[in-house]
Parts: sequence; C-alpha cells; structure tokens
Amino acid sequence: MEKAIEYSKQNPEKIQIEENIQKVSVGHKNEAILTKEGNVFAKGSDINSKNPKEFINISSLIEDTNDRIIQDIVSGHRSIYLLTSNHNVYGIGSNQFGQVGFDSKTLQKTEKPILMMKNVSKIFSGNFSYSVFLLNSNQELFGCGDNEDKQIAAKEEKKIQKLTKIQNIPKGKIIDIKCGSAYSIMLIENQNENENPKRKLYSCGHYQYNGLGKNENTYEFTEIKSSLFENDDNILDFSVGYNHTLILTSNSKLIGFGSNYYSQLGTGDTKNQLIPIQIELPKLRFDEDISNYHLSCGDYNSFLYSSPSFSNLEEDLIKLFRRKEFCNISFKTKNGEIIEAHKLILKYRLNQNQNQNQNQIEKLKEIISKKSIKESNQIFEMIYSNRIINPKLYSEIKEIINSNEKIEETIKRIYLNENENENENENENEKDFIIERKEKKYKFPKLILIMRSELYRGMFLSVTEDKSNKVTDYSELSNKSFQILEYWIYSNQIKNEIEITQEIIDEIQIGIDYFQLNETNPNLFDLLINKFNIQN
Repeated sequence: MEKAIEYSKQNPEKIQIEENIQKVSVGHKNEAILTKEGNVFAKGSDINSKNPKEFINISSLIEDTNDRIIQDIVSGHRSIYLLTSNHNVYGIGSNQFGQVGFDSKTLQKTEKPILMMKNVSKIFSGNFSYSVFLLNSNQELFGCGDNEDKQIAAKEEKKIQKLTKIQNIPKGKIIDIKCGSAYSIMLIENQNENENPKRKLYSCGHYQYNGLGKNENTYEFTEIKSSLFENDDNILDFSVGYNHTLILTSNSKLIGFGSNYYSQLGTGDTKNQLIPIQIELPKLRFDEDISNYHLSCGDYNSFLYSSPSFSNLEEDLIKLFRRKEFCNISFKTKNGEIIEAHKLILKYRLNQNQNQNQNQIEKLKEIISKKSIKESNQIFEMIYSNRIINPKLYSEIKEIINSNEKIEETIKRIYLNENENENENENENEKDFIIERKEKKYKFPKLILIMRSELYRGMFLSVTEDKSNKVTDYSELSNKSFQILEYWIYSNQIKNEIEITQEIIDEIQIGIDYFQLNETNPNLFDLLINKFNIQN
C-alpha cells in the first residue's frame, strides 16, 4: 500500500490514504492527492474551511456520480482543478480572480467542485498562479483568472472571470504551459514532415525580474529568442518558479533567467539575470542521457533530477507487448474491431483456475466483446502493466486478474516448473534469442532478457522490427556459473542447494558485467557473497 508523507518543519507525518497514490500536487495553501482508483483527497482553508488540516475526498462531492473518476489534478494558488475520465474539468477553492470560471463577486470561493468546461485534454496552472489554462481536444486554448499583467494573453480586462478563448496562439502543438506569479510560458512543438519536430518557448506577461525571458511586458505569447537555442538545440524540459525560469536542452545546456535573489538559478551568485544565460550543468552520473533529467522550480528554489527511461520496467514492457510478432491471440470488440494480444503475457496476468468450466482468457474475450475499442485498449494496457487504469473497467475483471502476483514469481512458475506442459511451437516462438557458450546454444525469450538485462533491454527496445537471432558468446563462464545466471534471469532467485565457491563468485561477476545486471534488486552479487559466507 502506497502512502504519502508530508514534511513539516520538524518530523515527517504520514498521511493515511488507503489507496494507491498516483500523483501529488501542491499549490499555495492547498494540497491534493490523486489515487490510482480515481479519487482525489485534498486539504486547505479554501477547500474545507471547517477543518483545513483534514484531507477530504473532494471527487466524491461532484454532483454527477458518473463523473467522479479523476484522471489528473493540478493545483493553483488556493485552487485545485480536476480532470475527469470523461474529459470534464471541475474547479474548487478560491475564486478571488475568477480562476474557477465564475463572477468573483457572487462566488468568492467554492468548497464544492464546479464544472468549468467539457471536452478538455489538459489543464495548465501553477503553484503561484491565480489563473488557469484549459486545452480542448481540438487544440483550442481557453483561460480565466488573474490577467492584470496579461499573463493569460487576453485583452484589457484585469480579471477574466469566464473561460475565454485565447487568440493569436503560435502555430504548432501545445505541449505544456507553466504559470509564474505574473507571467506564463508555453512550449510549442512544430511538426514538419521533412524535419524532426522542433520545440520553441513562448511567453507573455510582466517582465519583472525577467522570468519571462524578455526585458519588456508582453501582451501575447511571443517567442523567447536567444543564441543559446540556435543550431540543433531542442527543448527537453522547462520549469517556472515565482519569478525565475529554467530550461534544459537536448544539447545538454541548462539555461536560466529571472530572479536570483536566493540563488535559485544555481549560478553561484545572487545576481538577477535579465537575459537567458547558460548555467553550468552538474556532472551527470555515469554519463547518463540528458533526456532522463527533469526540472522543478519552487518559489525560491530549483531542482534538477533524474528519472531514467527504465525506472518503471512495466511501462517499457508495454512497448514490447504491443509488437506484432508477439501478438498471437485475437479479441473482437462490440463494434467488430479486432485487437491482437500476447497470449503468454495474458497467462502471466490471469489466474488459471482449472476447476472452473470457463478459463480466464475466454472470460476476458466475453468482456471485450461488450466493450468499445477505447475501453478494450485500456483493459489490455491495465493487464500488461498490472496497474489500474479505470476503476469501472477494473471492477469488471478484478476477479480474473491476480494483481498481487509478482511477474517474477509467475515467470518462474511458468518457465521453470511448467515448461513440459507448454505447447512446443509456442515455446519456440517465444524463445527467439540465442546465447552461445562453448558448444551449446541457449534460447531465451526476449521478454525475459529485457526484464533482467540493461544490455538486452537497450538492444531490443531500440529496434522496433528486429526478428533476427543474434548470437552472444559467454564461453568464459563455467556450466555451473551459467546455470546460476540462467536461473537468476528467470526467477530472480538462487537455488538453495547450489554450493558457492570463490571461483563461481569471480565468474558470476563477469556474467553480471556481460548481462549488465547491476541494477537488479536484490543484487545477485551481494546474495552470492552472503551465501558463500554462510556456507563457509
């Protein structure tokens, strides 16, 4: 069970949310927690005036009971925005500047979620912003709230109390918008058939401390231009604080501008930067890919943090499970569309109760036959990732999904204990990668190697249509050492009866380097050392 921990000035305090946590969003004087079940728990003086320190389920307060499954949350300055699974947006909290889309004279705040707009794909706001942007499915942008410094890029009104369509938006796909105290910055991606997509930043609002990248007020979104963005640079990530901005480019440049009174730009001094400057990038660990890094700016501080591509193994495996050569079972939706799926992975995820007359895959076929193509894809993504995508869909198949069974345990059960019962042709189709050592060849499923090995994970996921059988030589390892590695790759365990010697430990270290198993948890080398010490 995942828990949230709120850090106070003294000791961390556990927040008892008895559901799996998907996202936490912190604004000014409010905090919100989105669970994987689609509920939102929040607290704050503008959310619950009777007990502002108590978390309450604000999604349950939505009047339309069919609209209570929340997909995303964004916190603003004393307000919270909820995006539902039906793509509707609700606002709750302060409406001082009309930031929940109503006249602030008649509605200064609301402790009940109010429907703001339908058909929304994304919400954009900021911890320090009294304004909000909503993007619909047609890439039309709407805004409301504080516009005194033209941070909504609307006309002369100081308050935009009704959602208003923003005009003169730069051409391209809106990727993100971050809102500061008196300005907003937009990331646009321009699509060109003959070139790779190019991302550019645009800003509007007040130039105070120059957090918007220009030394003058800007009333419409205009491009932030700098020689630092020229040549092959592309924007990977950006973040906005109270009055400062940081940008990370594909050429490993860290660029910043705006207020630096508290050294929030990381320049080593407290001098404000009125034009974009390049900031020395900290040395990355192990020469990591810069695309794994992200920025997060607070009011007077900033963070550069790593989020590796393979930090969530199951997300990467979905890419592989969708590949055509692994799909060998068909499902038909209620409208007759065909979805191809991976039979072996379904066996990993579904209970196989032999006492039942109808096996679980047949039950799943029956469920899919009553669903739309969109709902069916959600179900398969949920099964592949072992994660709850939509509580309504999950409730229909929770009886056949073993959500507590670890994929490692299932792999061990199927591959190590039930190989003789599997269809021979099916095994051959799955075991399609050859590892050669001495005179013997071993066939490994690509899926298993991707789960365990950084080497093969990078190799297979970088080639989308590779059906060849590549051969790797591991002849330096003895039979015993290779058998230990083989069992470990399948099961993430060491057999109890194996006798560990110093020679085996040395060879296993070579094998760990070959397979690049250093990131496995638990660590194979540490377990071998412990076992060796116990035996001796």
